[in-house]
Amino acid sequence: MGSMGVVGEEVQPRSYCWSTYRTALSQTGYRFKNRLISRSDDNNEIGELPKRSENDMKRCLTWWDLIWFGFGSVIGAGIFVLTGQEIHDHAGPAIVLSYVASGVSAMLSVFSNTEFSVEVPVAELGDFIAFTTAGNILLEGIVGSAAIARSWTSYFTSLLNRPSNSLRIHTNLTEGFNLLDPIAVAVLTIAATIAMISTRKTSYLNWIASVVNNVVILFVIIAAFIHANPSNMKPFFPFGARGVFQAAAIVYLAYGGFDNIATMAEETKYPSRDIPIGLIGSMSIITVVYCLTAVSLPMMQKYTDIDPNVAYSVAFQSVGMTWAKYLVALGALKGMTTVLLVGTLGQARYITHIARAHMIPPWFALVHPKTGTPINASLDCHSKWLYCFVFELGCLGRSVIMSTLFIFMMMAVALLVRRYYVREITPQHHLLKRHFLLIIIASSMWTSAYWGLNPNGWVGYVVTVPLWFFGTLAMAVFLPQQRSPKVWGVSTGSLVAILVNCNKHFSYGLSGFGICTVVMLIYYVFFGLHATYDMAHKQDQPESLKVDDSNIREKAEP
Repeated sequence: MGSMGVVGEEVQPRSYCWSTYRTALSQTGYRFKNRLISRSDDNNEIGELPKRSENDMKRCLTWWDLIWFGFGSVIGAGIFVLTGQEIHDHAGPAIVLSYVASGVSAMLSVFSNTEFSVEVPVAELGDFIAFTTAGNILLEGIVGSAAIARSWTSYFTSLLNRPSNSLRIHTNLTEGFNLLDPIAVAVLTIAATIAMISTRKTSYLNWIASVVNNVVILFVIIAAFIHANPSNMKPFFPFGARGVFQAAAIVYLAYGGFDNIATMAEETKYPSRDIPIGLIGSMSIITVVYCLTAVSLPMMQKYTDIDPNVAYSVAFQSVGMTWAKYLVALGALKGMTTVLLVGTLGQARYITHIARAHMIPPWFALVHPKTGTPINASLDCHSKWLYCFVFELGCLGRSVIMSTLFIFMMMAVALLVRRYYVREITPQHHLLKRHFLLIIIASSMWTSAYWGLNPNGWVGYVVTVPLWFFGTLAMAVFLPQQRSPKVWGVSTGSLVAILVNCNKHFSYGLSGFGICTVVMLIYYVFFGLHATYDMAHKQDQPESLKVDDSNIREKAEP
């Protein structure tokens, strides 16, 4: 891969070697400052970056495919696992309100993802923040898939009526790393292979598996309501409003995965029409299904008697339907299979986009000419193998939660920046008003911090909440939009999504997220920064300095 060096005011082409790399490192400060505020543009994203994949992806998906991809990507084991835990520990029968709150939050993030995928996903916040967000996208996909693969093994053993760890290899390693999981590795490999072969065939397989999963969920809802006892719903708020919102922060994870659909714009026949229908349509139906499934459990069994580990199985057993636990395990298994399948599909597209910008090696951006799929990017399953083979579920879950919420927050912020700032067009005096956005973000974080530090207090909200409303109102009134959405747009939802997702950040803590972010920044400073800088300046190179390879070949011939 070539590199462009900056010496004084000249741009000189050179090839990578140790001396070149040392020179690049010596310019780290200058390069970082340059890339910190650099922003991509629509023409580059539409015209130039896709060429780095050498071949186009096949446009074979419609809104119908995307709706089913939404079902397959979102509805997994989360609804069966998280619901029982949160009913027992935090929300009680009011769990349905937790799912409503999380569903609204997820829908706002869906709106942001829809506008970005329909428009152009440029790096609105600068190269550095774009890399940090991209790194968290990779972390979310790799670790999240590994966690689901290990859950797949647990539910498979449940279906076989065996102990949960009976199919894992027991070792003498430290607890949390001592149960090796070869079945999880095999499941991930199969999912990656299917995604490599054909996007269309993956869609067909997703249809079939999603139908089976939805039939199981429909059975759970109907059977639970048949055996419902309304007296089990009292008291409705045993843990108060705080418990409802604590549960909402957890069950939000059950809505995760919808962002995979937004990566499929290049393979969608009519993106401006199909992606909004696919994303919003699937998430609307999923929210209703989740609320019905959640409310059915405490109606069937008193919240104090619910088993937080195998809630639905024990609840059905309490009403004489012991055999139903196998159906629940089958539904969860099918759900996790489609989540892995669609997750692998979406993750490969994320990796392709990131590699096109040279944030990671551009080899990952190549699209195979026959399959029309990013085969090299799909090979990221190798990194998932290590995680799912060694790490237990608790370790994986703590690593991925913060990354997921950080991504959604940055998506909302980037959308606002895209709306209110256009390079070389936005007046300078309007740029000074960007502090309104900082007020919104800061007040959101302060509100979240106060919630975590003083759950029963109210004085802090008197300051932070009015500040948030002031920033939102001031931005709407005093800062005119510089760019209007071409087809699909949302504004207020993005602002609210910032507050909601910041709130969830402080529900989990920052330790695991901070460690992963430090590792990403080390990679960026030593590798990613220089690759993206060199590529950007290669594009900006004057025509007089570009080397004509055909002329060189002609001169070299005898």
